[in-house]
Amino acid sequence: MPDLNQAELQNLRHLIGSHETAYQKLNNYASQAVDPQIKQIFTKSAQDALNTKQKLLSFLNN
Repeated sequence: MPDLNQAELQNLRHLIGSHETAYQKLNNYASQAVDPQIKQIFTKSAQDALNTKQKLLSFLNN
């Protein structure tokens, strides 16, 4: 993989931060949900956001 330029690096950091924020919010929503189906949707969405964040972080480690 070629080196990232400054703009790409900045965009990557922004995306990582956005996914972390989404993860935190969705986890919070899941903890407050009463309906089990809604809780499950929020929990899965939070996990998806975390997985995407981790994939994006892997670009910084290469």
